[in-house]
Amino acid sequence: MARTVRVRRLTEQEGQKAQRIVRRSSTSTVRYRRAVMLLASAGGNSVPVIARLVQADEDTVRDVIHKFNEIGPACLDPRWAGGRPRLLTADDEDFVIQTATTRPTKLGKPFTRWSIRKLADHLRRNVAHPIRIGRGALRLLLARRGVTF
Repeated sequence: MARTVRVRRLTEQEGQKAQRIVRRSSTSTVRYRRAVMLLASAGGNSVPVIARLVQADEDTVRDVIHKFNEIGPACLDPRWAGGRPRLLTADDEDFVIQTATTRPTKLGKPFTRWSIRKLADHLRRNVAHPIRIGRGALRLLLARRGVTF
């Protein structure tokens, strides 16, 4: 039979931190639920009981307990990962900003000011350094870097 999963003995500081998170409702829900899981396990509750208490899957409760036993209170903070990898490097972003701040006539274009559509098209068709970027992402990049048209 498999050994029951229990949280290791909490230090005084760890217990106080978990209690503060549970008592203070302004914290994130992920931290709150994880702190409840740890305190319930420290109180002697089994994994199925804790899972019903926090309305989570039993595997999730086990994962949180195992993670706490490995790394301690750092497991309370969510580590969001995944998502689509970045398509533009820092050098690409610098090139986009440099191009956006250069007059189009200096780059051989027949107009005097960039629009988002024209800039995205120019970047895509650039032979020396082609960059595929949508207009929305381009607009966000320029706004983040403080470049206005």
